[in-house]
Amino acid sequence: MRAPGKAASVATMSARSLLIALPNTAVDVFAAPFAATSPKLSLVVHGRDTYALENIAYAFSFRPPPGLLKSLPNLRIVFSVGAGVDGFLADKDFPERVPLVRLVDHTLARDMTHYIVLQTLMHHRRQRQFDALQRERKWRQSFPPRRTEDTRIGILGLGAIGAMAGERLRDLDFKIAGWSRDRKNVRGIESFAGDGELESFLAQTNILICVLPLTPQTRGILNRKTLALLPPGAFVINVARGEHVVESDLLAMIEEGHIAGAALDVFAKEPLPETSLLWRHPNVTITPHVAALSDPQASAQNVIDGIARYERGEALINVVDFARGY
Repeated sequence: MRAPGKAASVATMSARSLLIALPNTAVDVFAAPFAATSPKLSLVVHGRDTYALENIAYAFSFRPPPGLLKSLPNLRIVFSVGAGVDGFLADKDFPERVPLVRLVDHTLARDMTHYIVLQTLMHHRRQRQFDALQRERKWRQSFPPRRTEDTRIGILGLGAIGAMAGERLRDLDFKIAGWSRDRKNVRGIESFAGDGELESFLAQTNILICVLPLTPQTRGILNRKTLALLPPGAFVINVARGEHVVESDLLAMIEEGHIAGAALDVFAKEPLPETSLLWRHPNVTITPHVAALSDPQASAQNVIDGIARYERGEALINVVDFARGY
């Protein structure tokens, strides 16, 4: 069993250092808010500072080096920089006793929603086609392929981000459905749940949006078999993790004409290699994992609030269930 959200007392523990394990390019950006809002918290940067393993009480990371967290004997809590926690799930040596707290931030969900709505409307209103016509200086009027009210949008993953995006698109008069492990109740959004309802969910989806957490069950969920279940001419938007999509299958389905195109913000390998065929495909829009970036201040505050709750003996919130993967 993983450690529960309610922590034991730390009264006898002298260590109160926070270990930051992030790429060098991100360390200073994310460390600065801690110094400004919690100056008594001792910050240690992995790979830069010398520190005693036993002095580390808390860790702040996204994709920690394998085995690092297990090496910290007095580690009490691990905080994720962002909402996704697959970098921790991949660490087979993650200490069983230590709770992992993910970031839940309204601004992150809002920014992701902005991106989803943008890419949905760009496709629905054929903006990429008009961009191409502008480059050729051609005047050609056309309408969207179907009425908004008849366009069915399916959201894979109806958590906080998926629900917010669904509500915004619902308010634009699209028909919205969501698929998740458990049944959800969001006004105006049809809920599909479990493996048994995935096929019927996909079969009615004209624009498919993936915001799923990456787990062993969702890795590669968008493959030739599942993409073939979408109606001809469907469009795919992925803002979750690149590993959700079998990229070669998606490209093949676009080439064959079954899938109209895709807007991709995440990829199996990042940065996306220059040799990838995705770069050059006219029906694929690529952005470099920027749909929503973790706000350093919000991430730091999440850690500070979590430590305060722990040291008051209160239950932690947003603790990851490792069995579910989120």
